[in-house]
Amino acid sequence: MRDLKNSRNIYMNKQKICTLYLVRHGETEWNIAKKIQGQLDSSLTKNGIEGSKELAQKLKHIHFDSIFSSDLLRAQRTAEIIKLDRELEIVTKEALRERTFGRYDGYDGDLYQKEIQHLLEHYQQLDEKEKWRFSFGEGYESDEVLVSRFITLLREIAVGYLEKTVLVVTHGGNLRTLFTHIGYAPYGQLKPGTFKNAGYVKIRSDGTEFFVDEVEGVDKAIGVGKTL
Repeated sequence: MRDLKNSRNIYMNKQKICTLYLVRHGETEWNIAKKIQGQLDSSLTKNGIEGSKELAQKLKHIHFDSIFSSDLLRAQRTAEIIKLDRELEIVTKEALRERTFGRYDGYDGDLYQKEIQHLLEHYQQLDEKEKWRFSFGEGYESDEVLVSRFITLLREIAVGYLEKTVLVVTHGGNLRTLFTHIGYAPYGQLKPGTFKNAGYVKIRSDGTEFFVDEVEGVDKAIGVGKTL
């Protein structure tokens, strides 16, 4: 049987590629309070700052040619900590933002789950293609919309930085959806909570294909539901 993973690795090694370190922001006040952040913001906690500093030390030997960040403050602050003394500008991009939950951004997570219970029951009856397109309310970004804007920017970055290394600081929802899209895990397995604050993944891309090299801070065995 053909070894698809090995074949893909050989293909990527023959191409001009960009190395991307994708980081989830540090822990925030709303993470602790179990509030839906979406595209609203809250400050990093003390643990969030310390976790970002620990990650900065793990990555201090990496030569980054550029740093990109979501324009939300929790991601920018994390990027600033990881940057250390590197003389690089942090380029902020709206496309790196977390999913918006529409009017539920900033909402209590438990209350939100109760209010959309009827939608969750309907969602569970859908096939995978329909789930990708499903919206939990006005303004809510479906998985399909979220991964489209996120992966489009990652491909643009990869093409612009072939044979270079780039740090990208973003959000848990983006990373879980991307990694489902590229086949790292089956749909629905990477629930909220599986990608830890200040966790990271190292991937390679030629601007089209993505190959996962290293994962730190992802636990497929945990998770807190569908939607936080």
